[in-house]
Amino acid sequence: MTPILTCTGLSKRYGAKQALSGVNLTVPRGRIVGLLGPNGSGKTTLIKIAAGLLTPTEGELRVDGYLPGIETKRIVSYLPERTYLNDWMRVRDLLRYFSDFYADFRVDTARQMLSDLGIGDSMRLRTMSKGTKEKVQLILVMSRESELYLLDEPIGGVDPATRDYILRTIISHYSENATVIISTHLIADVEQVLDDVVFLKEGQIHTVSSVDELREEKGKSVDALFREVFRC
Repeated sequence: MTPILTCTGLSKRYGAKQALSGVNLTVPRGRIVGLLGPNGSGKTTLIKIAAGLLTPTEGELRVDGYLPGIETKRIVSYLPERTYLNDWMRVRDLLRYFSDFYADFRVDTARQMLSDLGIGDSMRLRTMSKGTKEKVQLILVMSRESELYLLDEPIGGVDPATRDYILRTIISHYSENATVIISTHLIADVEQVLDDVVFLKEGQIHTVSSVDELREEKGKSVDALFREVFRC
């Protein structure tokens, strides 16, 4: 079976700044993968290349065997670090927008999750708290039947209760053959849901391992090892 994502000699420069350097990585299907590293380690750059928003300086990244493009956008669901939806939009506008744009968008799934949170069709984004906006955007992204979910800092800047809801949503709303890549530096909060981890350090791969193997070999939690590697 073709891996859902592969990187071969992947590098990205912004002028003199080297964001990624010679990244080689294979991500299998049916896993929740933590893309872990401090700010500036290259996590967002890697995710944006996978989402087709940036092009590599050198090397290549493939999703399901394809270079990022029309074929991959059909099977990738991307949650950016910042909210990109317009504040004037109501919930019903968002549902219509995603339904029109994505053939795999499950409206009933999205409505059920929104209803569970007491978020009505007529609510506007501008009236919502930051945490509620984060929930709405995640619900939209996770309501697609995608093969690869790219979540860039989905729990950054929200309260612990909202983090718990977001993680529960991620676990319960992706198929067993899909892969979820979660970019974050909040390791302790996501460790419980991860199958595999990828440590990025200064734009290079430092560690790739399953969570179980890492704990057995190192005798430490992912969070403890992360703090050791990055001295935080």
